[in-house]
Amino acid sequence: MKITVNNLSETLDLGRKIGMLAKPGDIYCLDGDIGSGKTHLTKGIAEGLGIKENITSPTFTIVNEYHSGRLKLYHFDVYRVNDPDEIYAIGFDEYIFSDGITVIEWAEYIKELIPEDYVHIIIKKSESGNDDLREITITFQGSKYDYLKELEI
Repeated sequence: MKITVNNLSETLDLGRKIGMLAKPGDIYCLDGDIGSGKTHLTKGIAEGLGIKENITSPTFTIVNEYHSGRLKLYHFDVYRVNDPDEIYAIGFDEYIFSDGITVIEWAEYIKELIPEDYVHIIIKKSESGNDDLREITITFQGSKYDYLKELEI
């Protein structure tokens, strides 16, 4: 599925729609350049879950937990992870196999740790010269996420 968003508001809207549909145990793997909108998409997902807390990128803490929505949100940023064992040391399996949802920014860095079923979201800045335009590609790994294939954008 390919989606073009024209601005930050549309990125947040897409995230909200994903968050409203999210089910326990969902895993969303986000990849894209710095500043492409991974954290903004995550903010939208959190809003769709009903989370009212301020969502920030866990760049230096690896994971932020949010418990105030209809589902828990575990937000990972693995950009600074040098060794996948660092992720296991903080209980990665307990997060991704829980009844919450997991969002992993820079998932490409730990792809060997990602389970078979996940949603892969790649966000690219447009080459058109419009700094707000983003091309978002969503692929579904495994049949668990068939319900998202009908996502109305």
